[in-house]
Amino acid sequence: MLPDYRVRQRDYLLEISRALTEELDLDTLLLRILRIAIEMLTGHAGFIALQDEKHGWHIAVHEGIADALLNYLKNWLEAQPSESEDASEVHVPEINRMLNDISMGMLTGVGINMIFQKQIIGQIYVFRNYHGLFSTNDRMLLTSFANQAAIAVRNARLYNETREQSLRLEALLDSAADGILILTPELKVEHANKALQRLLNTSEEALLGKPFANVIRWANPPQGTTLEAAIGSGWSQNVQNVFYLEGDLIREGVREPLPVGISYGPLFSANGALLNVIASVRDITRFRTAEEMKTSFISVVSHELKTPIALIKGYVSTLRRDDVEWDRGVVSDSLAVIEEEADHLTLMVEDLLDATRLQAGGLTLKKAELSFPQLARFLADRYTAQTDQHSFAVDFPPDFPTVQADEERIRQVLTNLLNNAMKYSPSGEIRISGKSRPKDVVVCVSDHGPGIDPRDLSYVFDRFYRSDDVAKTTKGTGLGLYLCREIVRAHEGKIWVDETYKEGSRICFSLPREA
Repeated sequence: MLPDYRVRQRDYLLEISRALTEELDLDTLLLRILRIAIEMLTGHAGFIALQDEKHGWHIAVHEGIADALLNYLKNWLEAQPSESEDASEVHVPEINRMLNDISMGMLTGVGINMIFQKQIIGQIYVFRNYHGLFSTNDRMLLTSFANQAAIAVRNARLYNETREQSLRLEALLDSAADGILILTPELKVEHANKALQRLLNTSEEALLGKPFANVIRWANPPQGTTLEAAIGSGWSQNVQNVFYLEGDLIREGVREPLPVGISYGPLFSANGALLNVIASVRDITRFRTAEEMKTSFISVVSHELKTPIALIKGYVSTLRRDDVEWDRGVVSDSLAVIEEEADHLTLMVEDLLDATRLQAGGLTLKKAELSFPQLARFLADRYTAQTDQHSFAVDFPPDFPTVQADEERIRQVLTNLLNNAMKYSPSGEIRISGKSRPKDVVVCVSDHGPGIDPRDLSYVFDRFYRSDDVAKTTKGTGLGLYLCREIVRAHEGKIWVDETYKEGSRICFSLPREA
């Protein structure tokens, strides 16, 4: 028959083997190892000290140790160097000496290194509350146990590191603005981040395990290399296989398809096996809208430039005719039209140049004291002389303060707002009003026209934007309100459409008051 200590050794090693395979949470595993060790050596208390790059030597778990002794041991261990293996050999005799001094010889302990592949991971200490040495068999049993425990701790650490990396990767994927789709080699969904779930208007549970073709469905044939075509051409590990295509994506429960661009490519293992296919899905609605606006803008500007150029050319050609003698009145009227159309072209070119400067961040302000009531009256008088269909009112309180602003740029803002009011309201009063607030001043231009369609409110200040109804009935480049917004922003102010005004349209902007 086996001696008793051999039977005990076998049973406890079987127990640690179970712990090795069953438990992967490090704290739970360490406490289980410590309790088995204390029971195995008929001890009364103990602790496990671990060594790592982040914390150095530290007590990971403990059992049955008084708080005062525990704090003393913690402070002593944390002060020990961790870079050499010799340091760990000093711990056992030194801790035994401290225990002997503190307990006046009534406590004895044994400590064994936990070694994995010649690397010291930590140490197990077991104490008895009576005087008496641990036998050679005790030490042999604890050594066998410690080596198995080192493997268990190593596995638990690897598991925790893998879990943390997985959590970081999942957090990274979920924080990405673009949709991320991870496919198995069989092209089935393995992971779909939150952005993709929002794009598809569905949940991850509804996507997991589905074939790629059932998830990415096109309303029309997409432009670019499809995933099926890329696979048909054969993946190559030595080539940068990144493919791109664009199309209109069908979404669950949504009638309108979503314009998206998809980039995808393979992920290979070290031996060349296909692990996954990674697809990045981006909503390109804004890019497509911007492209459509740019195309529309080029068409509009071409037309807007063509009209005054045609008029100027027509009048000049007429005046140059040799077979007719024009009286002074006709010549004067013709030159007035030419001058007016030339001014129109100049303003249009200036708007285009300003838009380019603003986009490049090149707008500079020349600030000085500005009186809004004075500027508003000047503009009202000038516009009154130009139209018989509109009347102009200026409404500012007597104590309206001056502000620091670029007068030329603010005049450009008010001019654009007044031009819009005249353009979109056939007749009636146009009012320039203002009010003073503690931190800023507010100036509004209102008219009695048809007002702004609520569907256009979110876009009226966008560059090149013109609603379909407006584009059919009035001329313009879609730059006026965009320039107003950028000039006001450059002054650290705000501009908005007053949605409470129901008698037409009213656009207001604010500028900060400066001491």
